[in-house]
Amino acid sequence: MAKDLPAKRYWIVGASEGLGRALAEALDARGASLILSARSEDRLKDLASGLRDATVVPIDVTDPESVSNAAKNAGDFDGFIYSVGAYEPMKSTEWDGDAARMMVATNITGCLNVLGEVVPRFVEMNRGHIALIGSLSGFRGLPGAVGYGLSKAAVMHTAENLRIDLSKTDILVQRMNPGFIKTRLTEKNEFNMPQLMEPDEAAAHVLKAIDKRVFSYSFPKPFSLMFTVGQHLPIAWFHGLFKGMV
Repeated sequence: MAKDLPAKRYWIVGASEGLGRALAEALDARGASLILSARSEDRLKDLASGLRDATVVPIDVTDPESVSNAAKNAGDFDGFIYSVGAYEPMKSTEWDGDAARMMVATNITGCLNVLGEVVPRFVEMNRGHIALIGSLSGFRGLPGAVGYGLSKAAVMHTAENLRIDLSKTDILVQRMNPGFIKTRLTEKNEFNMPQLMEPDEAAAHVLKAIDKRVFSYSFPKPFSLMFTVGQHLPIAWFHGLFKGMV
């Protein structure tokens, strides 16, 4: 029998596609009520139509006013998942400033914008569940990951800040760090992606992490071990694993 979820009503930001969409379906199947947010209202409404109890609240995480309005329209909730992942593959030799700024604005500044509405609310209640979706690419610098890697590393670091600052409250903080997930974003990659997961498979990993109540959960294994162990290797050794991609 599955454990009770740590929250009853989840606000999922980034719910229109990929992992966020699969998480909405998985949490719905576990009995959670949902608030679904992303920029695409039509995609959110399509998702909500197949769920038991879901409210659609469009949001642009890069716009503080949009975030503030969305938080008000969301109403009461005690769970929050940030599953936004803007991505453009980019090497330092092929610099695209607009793409780099877009990834940082969406993945980390957007995350901070929404946390600015969520954290004070949870602190006042002295309860809640915060889950931030990081990435294996956030552990160490990788080829072709300028912008994306640093933004996901920042999200993962933010989770560590939250964990220590909220350690004396009843707020559960978690970060989940997936590998490659088959989405419209990873379709941009021109290299082989080991252990490429379907979104529902990745969502099952996230639910497993939630049930375990662990702080940091990286998946899938054994691919994730290359990164979780690799962060302790000398940088030259770690980068040597990716020579064919440079």
